[in-house]
Amino acid sequence: MKKELFNELLQSVQEAAAIERGAASPSRTFTVKTANDVVRTRTKLGISQTKFARLLGISEDTLQNWEQGRRKPTGAAKVLLKIAARHPNVVLEAAA
Repeated sequence: MKKELFNELLQSVQEAAAIERGAASPSRTFTVKTANDVVRTRTKLGISQTKFARLLGISEDTLQNWEQGRRKPTGAAKVLLKIAARHPNVVLEAAA
């Protein structure tokens, strides 16, 4: 039994090497979602969700819904996020 498992593992490694070289196609692929604009903006500002929510005048739950893609910002919040993304220092200064 151990030799059989070893042979399966060896075959897997050989298949992985062939895929890496481009000699074979993977049987399946996975796509990882990248951070959305709200997450990128908050990360650019270097502040926590709590502080960012306070800065925008929204609840943490709302911010988390935006960051997780369950909801999207609208109206004034959408404009403020665009300003924060383009001019993070201005937003941080205004909040101080």
